[in-house]
Amino acid sequence: MMDLLADPTVWASFLTLTLMEIVLGIDNVVFVSIIANRLPEKQRPLGRTIGLAGALVMRIALLFAITWVIGLTAVAFSVQGVDLSWRDLILIAGGAFLLAKATLEIHKTVEGDEEDQGPKKGISAGFTSVVIQIMALDMVFSVDSILTAIGMVEHIEVMVAAVVVSIGVMMAAAGAIADFIHKHPTSKMLALSFLMLIGVALVADGLQFHIPRGYLYAAIGFAIAVEALNQLARRNRRKGQTLKT
Repeated sequence: MMDLLADPTVWASFLTLTLMEIVLGIDNVVFVSIIANRLPEKQRPLGRTIGLAGALVMRIALLFAITWVIGLTAVAFSVQGVDLSWRDLILIAGGAFLLAKATLEIHKTVEGDEEDQGPKKGISAGFTSVVIQIMALDMVFSVDSILTAIGMVEHIEVMVAAVVVSIGVMMAAAGAIADFIHKHPTSKMLALSFLMLIGVALVADGLQFHIPRGYLYAAIGFAIAVEALNQLARRNRRKGQTLKT
């Protein structure tokens, strides 16, 4: 262990992998933030924490099952000449779930029926449902995350440390992101659109059609910049109206 700590290449690989895991986890944080906002306000931090803690446990468990994870890339069967592995099937299922969930959330937002009108069931049932949804998508994101870690770093200790730090950063950022999305409806719609984009990318990856992530992040970055300008313009208009009155 001391030899690892003294090796500068190990530290370089740790920092690189941590940054990569944080970038890959942005999608996860957006999803967690939107889903957790379905909970009563007091339960949202706990829902986010449990969901991301579940992601941490799953990723560490997958790291210690490296042989099984690598086996996921082996061909399971072929469909019309296209070889599909279990990893591909997980990505397709996760992408489809993400597309369905984002579509339902957009529908609720547009129709204005986000708040349940009927009698509420037990809060614990809603809480459990949200946590299960978060952890289901965590599993999909974990597969790609761990395969990336295995491809970048040789030492499992470094992988575990990078995963723990990246999840810690996500836990710290999730609250601020969730609050911002909740307070700005247009930002929520933008985030849901991102989730649909990510869902399409996951399905495409599962079908052996890789969409470079740089294209996705460039599109998302451009959209965020436009939304930031819109937020600034709205704030300036409100200030102007206040001064006139």
